[in-house]
Amino acid sequence: MNRDWTATARTLSEALPYLQRYSGAVVVVKFGGNAMGDDEAMAEFARDMVLMKQVGMNPVVCHGGGPMINDLLARLGIESTFVRGKRVTTKETVEVVEMVLSGLVNKRIVQAINDAGGRAVGISGKDDDLMVCEADDPELGFVGRPVEMNVQIIRDLYKAGMIPVIAPVATGMNDNETFNVNGDTAAGAIAGALRADRLLLLTDVAGVKNKNGEVLTQLHPDQVREMIADGTIAGGMIPKTETALKALQDGVRAVVILDGRVPNASLLELFTEHGAGSLIRSTPPSTRPRGLRQGDASL
Repeated sequence: MNRDWTATARTLSEALPYLQRYSGAVVVVKFGGNAMGDDEAMAEFARDMVLMKQVGMNPVVCHGGGPMINDLLARLGIESTFVRGKRVTTKETVEVVEMVLSGLVNKRIVQAINDAGGRAVGISGKDDDLMVCEADDPELGFVGRPVEMNVQIIRDLYKAGMIPVIAPVATGMNDNETFNVNGDTAAGAIAGALRADRLLLLTDVAGVKNKNGEVLTQLHPDQVREMIADGTIAGGMIPKTETALKALQDGVRAVVILDGRVPNASLLELFTEHGAGSLIRSTPPSTRPRGLRQGDASL
């Protein structure tokens, strides 16, 4: 097969302004959905994270793992009960959640990044009291809402050249408490505490859509609130956009909701003019004046 090497070189050249713009940037990436269960998609995601680290960015991965949790609960014969469509997380269930998220899923992602030539370290929200939670809703049991974040361990890891991979399992305010935290919620809380330059929420949809089903590439928080209020944003997109709004409020510069099933979705968003998915930000990006030193431009 003939390959257009000139096109490859042109693509790399066109990416230069974006590589400069994001040099040193902290980018929190929520990895989840169908891509997690596909070996090829997992390997591709891992290569994207290694490339981001290689060009001077600081990727921080936070993951979910709902399908794997469901599978193990079923195999163990543990039945789930639901309140208003949400699973009640009992003490027995949260033990399974911790095994799957902190063990199986977390280490698969770590291994994939290491196999791609990176240096990944897997932790959970329990490590160094990274994420301290209280019950989000007493009726749902051990489902947590972050109330205290201690992110120095993450900074220590990425400054040492590592890619942190974080399982959304947290400690509680009381001794020996364990909470299951929604992956998007955990990623948003981590991004907010780090005051990250970007939060990328990889999902199984193309982005936020208008009433005509068209993906909106840029949104202001006020637009998002209006679309939630009038029902344009509905279902599973509501918690994702609410996570985005909370992250922006906490100091994240911009949040992108994008389709993690698209090959190299994170790279398309960060390193191309077109981008990917729906970008939500409070302020317009600054232009990069000619001659500005690398690292001085606003994101």
